[in-house]
Amino acid sequence: MAATILDGRELGRTIEKDLMSRIDNLKGRGLHPHLAVVIVGDDPASHVYVRNKEMACERCGIKSTRIDLDSSVTEIEILKVVEMLNLDDSVNGILVQSPLPKGIDESLIIDAINPQKDVDGFHNVNLGKLVQGNTSGLLPCTPAGIMKILEFSDFETSGKNALVIGRSRIVGMPLSILLAQRGIDATVTIAHSRTKNLAEICRQADLVVAAIGRAEFVKPEWIKPGAMVIDVGINRIPDSTRKSGSRLTGDVDPDVMDIAGWMTPVPGGVGPMTIAMLMSNTVMGTELFSNI
Repeated sequence: MAATILDGRELGRTIEKDLMSRIDNLKGRGLHPHLAVVIVGDDPASHVYVRNKEMACERCGIKSTRIDLDSSVTEIEILKVVEMLNLDDSVNGILVQSPLPKGIDESLIIDAINPQKDVDGFHNVNLGKLVQGNTSGLLPCTPAGIMKILEFSDFETSGKNALVIGRSRIVGMPLSILLAQRGIDATVTIAHSRTKNLAEICRQADLVVAAIGRAEFVKPEWIKPGAMVIDVGINRIPDSTRKSGSRLTGDVDPDVMDIAGWMTPVPGGVGPMTIAMLMSNTVMGTELFSNI
């Protein structure tokens, strides 16, 4: 039996619609949620991501400002832009699109953002709160989106074995904390490129989250029948059967669909949920600013 597809686009739009009453409430108080996105250079994927974020803002009624910087920009110049946005009381959310050019310290840029405006949830203050078990603030968008997928799927996490493949501070590490928190109560294993016997570990997992950045890395024979599989990856690989000569695929082999109980598609799974949670964080940032 094929897995149940977890449609991130549909769920993401539902979350966006649910935000509208909060946005209307803010506007009634004279506050217009405002997201500022800083993009550096000409990376095509980054420009697609930023456009998708702008479209989500349009759907929700969130004001968006885009600041384009040349790839030759210096670290100091980016920091000056961040500081300008920090001081602008009309801006409620600041996002510096990753990746940044070589030689730019991304952590330094992120930690220069006012934590209340850090809608990516990557500032050390926001990550520190998460480590302490405080999930009431601005959470990293992709992990938060995955938790929403689990919530809406009615997948029972308590006591289940969860495997997170990938240990980045963007997805893997914060997600592992969210899955282990009280009330979720999964037993979490974090795997990475140096993990031995990964296939065997994977076969024991009731929930597999693949966020390793390798196309179709997780194979069908690794999956426990009926398991929940969340595919975070998005990779472009050659495909001579397509006019474009390539196709998008995740970190999970599509044939896993025949083994898993639930699975997110690529594209259309985790990606739209990440953007929906970015909208949610922007609204929350506005509420934090106004003490609502």
